Amino acid sequence: MAQRAIREYDGKAIFSRHWEQYFSGFHYGFKSVLVTSGKELLDKAEEHGFEWLKQEALVAKPDMLFGKRGKNDLVLFKTNKPGDVTLAEAAAWIDEKMSKTTTLLSGQHGTLSHFIIEPFTPHTQEQEYYISATTVGEDDVLYMSAEGGMEVEEGWDEKVNEVTIPINMSDADMEHAVKANIPTDIQAKDKEAFTSFAIQFFKFYRDLNFAYLEINPIVMLDNNEMAILDMVARLDDTAGFMMVDEWAENANFPTAFGMEDQSPEEKAVAEADSKSGASLKLTILNPLGHVWTMVAGGGASVVYADTIADLSEANGGSVSDLANYGEYSGGPTTGETKFYADTLIDLMTRHKDAKGRNKIMIIGGAIANFTDVAKTFTGIIQSFEENVDKMKEHNVQIYVRRGGPNYEKGLKDIKEAADRLGLYIEVYGPETHVTDIVRMALEK
Repeated sequence: MAQRAIREYDGKAIFSRHWEQYFSGFHYGFKSVLVTSGKELLDKAEEHGFEWLKQEALVAKPDMLFGKRGKNDLVLFKTNKPGDVTLAEAAAWIDEKMSKTTTLLSGQHGTLSHFIIEPFTPHTQEQEYYISATTVGEDDVLYMSAEGGMEVEEGWDEKVNEVTIPINMSDADMEHAVKANIPTDIQAKDKEAFTSFAIQFFKFYRDLNFAYLEINPIVMLDNNEMAILDMVARLDDTAGFMMVDEWAENANFPTAFGMEDQSPEEKAVAEADSKSGASLKLTILNPLGHVWTMVAGGGASVVYADTIADLSEANGGSVSDLANYGEYSGGPTTGETKFYADTLIDLMTRHKDAKGRNKIMIIGGAIANFTDVAKTFTGIIQSFEENVDKMKEHNVQIYVRRGGPNYEKGLKDIKEAADRLGLYIEVYGPETHVTDIVRMALEK
């Protein structure tokens, strides 16, 4: 399956086109525009059917295939403040954001060029829910939570219910499985409606050949009115030949944000990410740096980068010792993990350290939600086996800290493999603080 990301606007347009067929009993008032400048937004407001741009409070945000826009302070809206975001304010904000380079928390940087503008939806946090579906191995998996919004990833295991749906499962069995796994903390008044919507959501995901589909949050208002506040969507582009009418003009596959200025390795990882249900990210900060990271999880990546920067200076180095920033997470396959590890090892063994120091490879992460640690470590081990000579030539020292499904086997396997290959390695589980391996590596 070749997964290709589409813009949020296009995903919502596909929803709107098929809404009556799949979501009878619910109402979705699709009001959304995609623009590339403030002037285009002002001109759009003069067209028939878009008068609402001048009449309603607005929300504006980039629509360029990256998430965590709220945490990156890239969502324009007003709540609990005097006044609303007006058309003129939204247009000015868009032009201001386009006028300078934007750097995300992930390290990606580039110029913002596409923005989605919608009406502001007044609601309470209790009305926000989470729902998504993707492919894991040979099965589809539906994820549901009574808590939507930016923090759903924190405490995923406790907040999110997962329903595995084999490809050959009947509709009746699928509906039974979904009903049996509805989160118990869904509000009582919404539970029946949420159950019905979840079943229809999965059918829509499957029939329209999505490879990944997430609404976070979906807001359930009165009278079965639904508001899709944020959406992430990827299509299976191998099905494009038979989905021409269903996808219509909304099956555009834009270049990901920041790719224009990327190195060949960064572009290769971004391309792999676009075709995967997992998350693969790589930003090269200093190709001559001697500390390289292979971190599982976006939040963990930030923590490791900050810790390496702080401790490098404390141990006589500098921030420039950190060579890269990125993540591999979301259940990558063995092959995807090997490709990612191959890319990092190739980059870190191109140059000798100017100060004669060993190269450090930190394989870290918090405790995984659903990523099989043993499976991903198999890919890393395969990369070690192919690149062992280069790693020895550059005195690569490996520090591992990981937890999650099958972590004991994963840690045991990677330790035995490194020892067999004659590579220096230290391995730790979740009993060790998440960033302790940084201190151990830099102090040595």
